[in-house]
Amino acid sequence: MNGVAHTLRALYDGEQALERQLAATAERHRGDQEIHHAAIDLARWSHDHRARLARTGRLYGLDLPLPLVDGKRVRRLVRDTAARTRRAEPGAGLLDDLLELHLAATRTSLHWEMLAQAAQAGRDERLLELVITCRPRTLRQIQWTRTLLKELSPQLLTRD
Repeated sequence: MNGVAHTLRALYDGEQALERQLAATAERHRGDQEIHHAAIDLARWSHDHRARLARTGRLYGLDLPLPLVDGKRVRRLVRDTAARTRRAEPGAGLLDDLLELHLAATRTSLHWEMLAQAAQAGRDERLLELVITCRPRTLRQIQWTRTLLKELSPQLLTRD
């Protein structure tokens, strides 16, 4: 497997993990409508990225599965996972979730950057179009987590 194919696979896996983490965070923090709905929307972006990566991967010899259109089984799996991983302190749990999401999104963003560099070096318009479409949304996922961590940390870490 060449470097581009390896990076496409890493991106696919990273987006899948990020989608699941976002969906689980949305479920665990269902009571906070702002967090819940934003996390669901951001998970949909990662879902879309995986579909685009699967289609593009075929052009580079990868057989990445297209994500399920009917996400009922995935949502059920996420609910079960979220139920097993509930945290004792809701505030600290939210900060932990946001930190993990931030790290996952940052890792994914770095893979997008690597793919962008390869696309530019190889003058590969298909890859460049994929990066131009998907990477800005990953950067917004990072921005969302960073903003919430900055806003929520003071009140959640200093309350008695």
